Amino acid sequence: MYKNIKVIAFDADDTLWVNETYFRAAEQQFAKLLSRYETENKIDQELFKTEIKNLALYGYGVKGFMLSMIECALELSNYSINPKLLNDILNIGKEMLDKPIELLEGVEEVLKSLYGNYKLIVATKGDLLDQERKLEKSGLLRYFHHIEVMSEKNKAGYKKLLAHLDIHANELLMIGNSLKSDVLPLINIGASAIHVPFHTTWAHEEVSEKEQRNINYKIINNLKELVSIL
Repeated sequence: MYKNIKVIAFDADDTLWVNETYFRAAEQQFAKLLSRYETENKIDQELFKTEIKNLALYGYGVKGFMLSMIECALELSNYSINPKLLNDILNIGKEMLDKPIELLEGVEEVLKSLYGNYKLIVATKGDLLDQERKLEKSGLLRYFHHIEVMSEKNKAGYKKLLAHLDIHANELLMIGNSLKSDVLPLINIGASAIHVPFHTTWAHEEVSEKEQRNINYKIINNLKELVSIL
């Protein structure tokens, strides 16, 4: 089913390297800092609502997350929060941006195997500067022909990517951990997609069983399975 594939696109966060784990840890730190104002569960809920509200303004990534944490902290404290706590919140974000890159198992081995046989690209969401920095730190940049940081991974975004690459939908295979962003939009435009689940998924990326029904895609548990499939 992959005989027409010319380009293989890889999601970055939680497909090539660990990412969501750091967000979960940051949320826990944030909740502890604000524990005098609300319960941890309530803080989590309010932060998530603030993030979703701000997506259209800030997009995805750590910097937008930092701004949402600050806004949420101001509102939960009724604008009485100590400036020192705001600085602590900024430091949570800075520490996230400075995290080392932890490649997932088999990533470089797979890229080496596919390199030269397919055009390999990265198709990811997030902050451009941060994603470029992570790719540089990862040591994987030499394997990729093109890096696409998308504001939204939906049908329109992927159609634009196809036009940029000058290929047909059936010549693109997307590999990623998110059904919402890396699988369903591709299937809906006639491209192929393989789901590589990660143990932690942001609530915004979750999809219902109804949305998955009658959608044909393959699931692998480890990226190393990709080589034998192709």
